[in-house]
Amino acid sequence: MQNELIMKLNKTFEESVYEESGIEYWLARELQVLLDYKERRNFVQVIEKTKASCMNAGQEIAYHFADVSKMIDLGKGAKREVQDIMLDRYACYLIAHNGDPCAV
Repeated sequence: MQNELIMKLNKTFEESVYEESGIEYWLARELQVLLDYKERRNFVQVIEKTKASCMNAGQEIAYHFADVSKMIDLGKGAKREVQDIMLDRYACYLIAHNGDPCAV
């Protein structure tokens, strides 16, 4: 990869961080877009593979992946609740590492 592209991706990743009570996290639905996954089902497969990798590394999955729900706008004032996952930096690293370049 070119250095410029790497720097841009890193900047975009760092700008996407949330912080609550001093804890950094990213949302899986937003990370999916950053990593250019078009299909949710492909990204969910990577997350499941990543959770197994996390467990194999001796890490507690719940420390790095937290299931959450959020409301999204559907248009014309309608809203819907969707499931998401809060990810820490380690989880994001593992997702990028375990990603399937053919599924993007």
